[in-house]
Amino acid sequence: MAKRPSKRTNDPEGLRRRILDIAAELFQSRGYHATSMHDIQAEAGVTGGALHHHFATKKALGMAVIKERVFRQVEETWIQPVQAAKSAAEGIRTVFKGTIAELDQRGRVLGCPVNNLAIELSLADADFRQALHGVFQAWRDAIAQKLRDERNKDVDPEALATFVVATFSGALALAKTEQDTAPIRACAKQLAQALPIRR
Repeated sequence: MAKRPSKRTNDPEGLRRRILDIAAELFQSRGYHATSMHDIQAEAGVTGGALHHHFATKKALGMAVIKERVFRQVEETWIQPVQAAKSAAEGIRTVFKGTIAELDQRGRVLGCPVNNLAIELSLADADFRQALHGVFQAWRDAIAQKLRDERNKDVDPEALATFVVATFSGALALAKTEQDTAPIRACAKQLAQALPIRR
């Protein structure tokens, strides 16, 4: 990522969004602990004063990234598509298919943003753990609700939703390690056999 020159702005909200975007990208690609506030300042092209005006501490920035970027990504990538689909199975298959296509086009796998931060931060800080738990819970709840709406007595909505989230997160972790979407394809194929077909 090329460093951006520092510049003054009369758009404080735009500046805050840019800082969040850069921080989210760096936390995803490098990790939270490996990214310094100076790194974020340099990449965002902002002054130290501007950065600390919006985010007094690195932890405050990290919490904002989780709530305003990571959760939004899960909402756009998973929650909304599943809610809009005709069935839970269709929504889940659509997300897996879309994720594979996007990663193949990008040619780089950074992993699941929630899972990356959860592995790094959950045991390090209780506030981070709780915030990340909230993202995972909203994700599972959306899938479970879609499954409950289908009223399939053979399905445990909460358990199946947890299985779906764990499968997706784990598949992305494997794909990140291998830098290949093959694990996601394999998991999608196996998961399809476990998903109820709405009749």
